[in-house]
Amino acid sequence: MNFFLDGFITAIRLLIQGDAETYSSISATLLVTGYSMTASLLIGIPLGFVLGYADFRAKKQLRFLADTLMSLPTVFVGLIVYGLLSSKGPLGQLGLLFTLPGISIGLTVLALPIVISLSAAMVESMDRQLRVALISLGADRRQLLLSILWEVRFGILTAAINAFGRVMTEVGISMMVGGNIKWHTRTITTAIALETNKGQFGMGIALGLVLLLIAFLVNLSLYFLRKQ
Repeated sequence: MNFFLDGFITAIRLLIQGDAETYSSISATLLVTGYSMTASLLIGIPLGFVLGYADFRAKKQLRFLADTLMSLPTVFVGLIVYGLLSSKGPLGQLGLLFTLPGISIGLTVLALPIVISLSAAMVESMDRQLRVALISLGADRRQLLLSILWEVRFGILTAAINAFGRVMTEVGISMMVGGNIKWHTRTITTAIALETNKGQFGMGIALGLVLLLIAFLVNLSLYFLRKQ
């Protein structure tokens, strides 16, 4: 028990004293998470709406594909993105490998199927009579879209939380695409893995506590949004 107690005490000290290395990892994690979640929501919600609402020939196949991609192995995503961003890849000239934007691209690929699939499921479960009622009231396409999205807003929030959880706890993509570079691309999860292997259990616990705090705040925000 002393092992855990000493680690916890060290973690509290690092956080209170504002340890630069610890907060560098926290900052990198918040940045890549923010970038990837913004991109995945802006792209995924409209695509999920179309997939759940419209009827077209390849709908079932695309729905199956989106559901399948929800369980993409993170190491495989990291490998593909690494290949695309490497000097020999088609996007190598952009210089995004071993950068925070590069990690964000990989995390967006990881989160996008979750947002699309769960958003589509929410739209599909919506009462179909709502569409008839809105059209009968003279709603145009824009008003129809906004009204349906508002109706399924809590389901979309759930999709966002699921994607957020997978992005925040991801290791493979951050390690492969970011390179785990100290003061630059080292995120919370890669720092926990590295520092624990080095025997720096206190820093690992400190960063783990931050992850728990972020998860708590996000879920608390969702709770209050549901009350609105």
